[in-house]
Amino acid sequence: MTIQASAPGKLFIAGEYAVVEPGQHAVLVAVDRFITITLTPSTDTGRIHSAEYGRLPVEWRRDETGQVVAQDHPYDYVMSALSTVERLREERGIAPSYFDLHIESELDDAEGQKFGLGSSAAVVVATIAAINSFYDLGLSTMDRFKLAMLATIAVSPRASGGDLASSTYGGWINYSSPNRETLREYAASHTVTESLSGPGWDECEIEVIPAPSNIRLLVGWTGSPASTSALVGSVKKASPKDSPDYGTFLSRAADTVKKLTDALKADDFAASGQQLNEMRQCLLFLQESSGIVIETDTLTALCEIAGRFDAPAKPAGAGGGDCGIAFANADTDVTAIWQEWEQAGIRPLDLAVYSKGDA
Repeated sequence: MTIQASAPGKLFIAGEYAVVEPGQHAVLVAVDRFITITLTPSTDTGRIHSAEYGRLPVEWRRDETGQVVAQDHPYDYVMSALSTVERLREERGIAPSYFDLHIESELDDAEGQKFGLGSSAAVVVATIAAINSFYDLGLSTMDRFKLAMLATIAVSPRASGGDLASSTYGGWINYSSPNRETLREYAASHTVTESLSGPGWDECEIEVIPAPSNIRLLVGWTGSPASTSALVGSVKKASPKDSPDYGTFLSRAADTVKKLTDALKADDFAASGQQLNEMRQCLLFLQESSGIVIETDTLTALCEIAGRFDAPAKPAGAGGGDCGIAFANADTDVTAIWQEWEQAGIRPLDLAVYSKGDA
């Protein structure tokens, strides 16, 4: 029995940085590049094959207590996802089996350069989907997201989970994060089954937004990879939660995300573009108040070039490099934007929004 499961990459549209606070909302999209997991049964040991690990696979086994252990990389996202679902399998009384995982990624280029499309989240989501099918666990979409959240915060406690929600649900979504500190504390002394319905989830919301018909998403890669976790950590340190400027940023971001969501639902290109511009200004305000560079010179160039063609633009996600996005419509001279981006050293990415119905 061979099982395949794929999960799309993602891009933040609005609400980045703010969404790390429980209950704060963001808008994200899934994109049509994927991480694909191929699962094949094995005996005595399991292996994980991935370019991330080099030429040799990572081997995993179960110890005398039944817990999953790995010879190398015991604390990475794939192992955390595997271990989390295996614990759930054991709690349900399902017999264990060994299997190999082969991981293929479209979220970077031929040289392995990452584009900032959420590869860590996508690999967690795809791993959980594959093992869910292998053991016939019958997990709901929300349960698969929650398992992905529990597995991710075991490795990266600050992670908002927006990328996980986007990779799980696809399309355009409005998302607010759970209280990850509460989730981690509860999960440390409870079963996975209990943790799926325990405290911490109340502030988490995932709403799939109908795809707007007149917005084409343009994506440009700056050529400079950025670490989201490092940037978020730096901003949090420079802008404490109780500081007036950070409070202003959260309030502005919340208002912008709500208005953007309403505009997307109304299929209103002009209003959506206005709120995209406003989110850019929110991020520039956070940059000024924290002293952390979010919009690099290349991202500024990306935005200004798109703006000359009446295509609202902003950094995507934490900034500091990675990608910028722009909203285009039928009247936008996309070819001209791409040409000027390339002249400025920005690589246009041939991406489209991916919805589950597209599969």
